[in-house]
Amino acid sequence: LSTHYLHNSFILHHTSSKAPPNSKQSLTIYLESLSVAELSSPANREAKLADWINAYNALTIYGILREYPTSSIRNHTPRLFGYNIWDDLQLIVGDQQFSLNQIEHEILRKMDERRIHFAIVCASIGCPRLRNEAYTADRLEVQLTDNSQDFFADPSRFQADQDGAKLSVSPILLWFGKDFGATPEERMQTIAPYLPNAAARELATSGKAKLTFLNYDWDLNDQATAK
Repeated sequence: LSTHYLHNSFILHHTSSKAPPNSKQSLTIYLESLSVAELSSPANREAKLADWINAYNALTIYGILREYPTSSIRNHTPRLFGYNIWDDLQLIVGDQQFSLNQIEHEILRKMDERRIHFAIVCASIGCPRLRNEAYTADRLEVQLTDNSQDFFADPSRFQADQDGAKLSVSPILLWFGKDFGATPEERMQTIAPYLPNAAARELATSGKAKLTFLNYDWDLNDQATAK
């Protein structure tokens, strides 16, 4: 992949009935441009990460726009039969096809960057924010750090009870726990630098905090529900 840039007009929100009329067309053009990319082209780790995060997010938005109006991406992820947006929506890159699940689990998660979980979006309120800019190799570290800090600053995704020595976190830390560490203590050590204040960081690194998981809001994150 070579570095591509998402058009700002369609990444201001995950999706919306009020989106500019050319948004879907611009998004389609961007996705089609990936079909001529050379997967074997030399690129550093940061460039590959940025490009695949952008590709994942763009494909998610495209999939939602194709179904819109809808109330949740989970309406399009059946357990047994029928179209599943995570498996059946395909992105062509070069001469290969990639689903959202393949991009996430077979590419991004294998690149040993835990903060992808605070950058790739599922078009739901509970998922990370969608930035109003593309991820780029030269700014990736700043962007991933910023998104991680933003994620844990939201009380619907992180809460610290100092008196009860309890940390409540997004179930992203449960679903992808091994990406953050082998034990709950290791996982809290991993996220500690991105927590919103010194007291929370101290509790997370103490090894004494009880860990619980918050509810995940699967409702569609569109302009009608954006805060």
